Formats: sequence, structure tokens, C-alpha cells
Amino acid sequence: MPLGSGFGGASDLDITGSIASSVSRVSTSSGMPSEADLAYARAAATEVLAKGGKDASHPWENPNTGARGSVTPLTNAYSANGTTCRDFLASYVKDKAETWMQGEACKFNSRWEVRSLKPWRKA
Repeated sequence: MPLGSGFGGASDLDITGSIASSVSRVSTSSGMPSEADLAYARAAATEVLAKGGKDASHPWENPNTGARGSVTPLTNAYSANGTTCRDFLASYVKDKAETWMQGEACKFNSRWEVRSLKPWRKA
């Protein structure tokens, strides 16, 4: 089952299939990852989701910025408009600050792709 709107509203940063152009608006001063850091997080998400497990995390680190984190699947696969998708939670740690993001990835042509990534807000 996909994560609902309980994690934020329309004002949240939504990063979708065109991640590169959307992510460029994210600044590290807001505590959110840079595009370079997000590339590592997306790669970790793709890898952990491809393994298929639900209770595993996959670490990531950008050696150029020192940012690091992990990606953890939250749900089993579900169907969204005929596409197989999964939700995940990603951490982002840099300069002693930690931020959490929720995301959704879907399978296209046998490969997982991150479709959305936005700040996680505790309910």
C-alpha cells in the first residue's frame, strides 16, 4: 500500500521522474541533499529494491561531499496503475545534521527508478 498524504501536503518538494531539473532547486542550506548527493541515494534505492527484501537497508556515501545515509524499503511491492512500485525511507547525514526523506520507486523495463522523493514529516 502506498504511503499517503499523512507525510506532507502540496507544499512539499516533489521530485518525480524528471529528478535532475527538480532537484536543482534543493539547497544544502535547507538541510536537503544536493543533486550530487541525491544521485548516490537514488543508486542505493535502486540497489536495495532490486534485491527484493523488505527488512534490509543499503548505505550510501558521496566521497566528494562527505554526505552519507541509508535507504530502507518500507513496503512490499504494490501495483500503481499497472506498474510495480515500492515505498522507501532514506536518511541524509551531513555536517552532523540528519534529514529523512520518503520516496517511491517503480519498476520500468525490469529496473527500479525513483519516482518521488520528498522530506519526511513525522505525523
